[in-house]
Amino acid sequence: MGADHAQRAFIGSFTSGGGHGISVAAVDRDTGALTLLGSTDVLADPSFLAVGHAPGTGAPLLYAVSEATDGAVAAFSTDDDGTLRLTGEVRPVDGSGPTHLALAEGHLLTANYGSGSVTALPLGDDGSPGPATGVLRHEGRGPDEGRQAGPHAHQVLADPSGKWVLSVDLGTDSVRVCALDPETGSLRLHAETTLRPGTGPRHLAFHPSGGQVYVLNELEPTVTVCRWDAAAGLLEPLGETQVLPHDHDEGAGAGVRTYPSEVVVSRDGRFLWTANRGHDSISVLTLDESGEKPVLAAAVGCGGRWPRDLTLDPTGQWLYAANERSGNVSWFAVDAETGIPAHAGSVEVPAASCVVFG
Repeated sequence: MGADHAQRAFIGSFTSGGGHGISVAAVDRDTGALTLLGSTDVLADPSFLAVGHAPGTGAPLLYAVSEATDGAVAAFSTDDDGTLRLTGEVRPVDGSGPTHLALAEGHLLTANYGSGSVTALPLGDDGSPGPATGVLRHEGRGPDEGRQAGPHAHQVLADPSGKWVLSVDLGTDSVRVCALDPETGSLRLHAETTLRPGTGPRHLAFHPSGGQVYVLNELEPTVTVCRWDAAAGLLEPLGETQVLPHDHDEGAGAGVRTYPSEVVVSRDGRFLWTANRGHDSISVLTLDESGEKPVLAAAVGCGGRWPRDLTLDPTGQWLYAANERSGNVSWFAVDAETGIPAHAGSVEVPAASCVVFG
């Protein structure tokens, strides 16, 4: 943001875990390297970020959640030197523990893990969020008593058509499809797709064609492939694929439970990557022309411990892992033929949780 905004990366981190809040980094497009420029801790635990633009001026902005009991969101602009400036007010989301946010129809949406709900906040002309206008509360539970005693919305995003909002709920083993009223900011439940009990869906990603959805499960290391009907707003599960090699329980990591965290699809629709906490790896799955039959091809080290987030840069050449427990962000060169990432470097970022580009 600013004159050189295309060469900036923004990194979220847990201030409660020793993180610096939101860090700004310069990006070397030739090597993928990140150089830290500065940070702000004005917002507690900004665990997830999103880049957008002010509706009135078109100015680029950075949005962040505060993953606290009293959840909140904020918008920031940045100067060319990387200084972040709060735009408008820090707004409560009327929910607890927001873990994800997205933009849709002039609104900022948050998935609130603690309260099991999705919130919509309207954006002013300057892009700052206003008071919440809609809160859709999820209902249900799953078989894992420790993690699924109630709903836990973990991700919210608009589908490629812009007509629907999808929310992924780890607690209820389901994905909800909602309609957002752009005038009132209200959210209406349209449909709910139930996945296999106990899988604990966390995040999803769309195939570039828009016709397939890949739901990454946290409580079991699998991805559920679904067919997406944008006209009807319906999600149809087709099957599951393991994201870890069959021998993952052997060797040094034996007995360590794995919690997949993020799923990314290549821009040409040939590859799918997942970040795997515990196994501390990045899995590579190849996709056929239909996009409905992923095949596990490889798993490589994530360059640290506990990869909470995985992000592809705008060129599609570099993959970035935010490694929370080792406190670093690693970057990888993606092989254009195989999709296998090769570790190229890392930068220290305590309690790193998210990387976005703007």
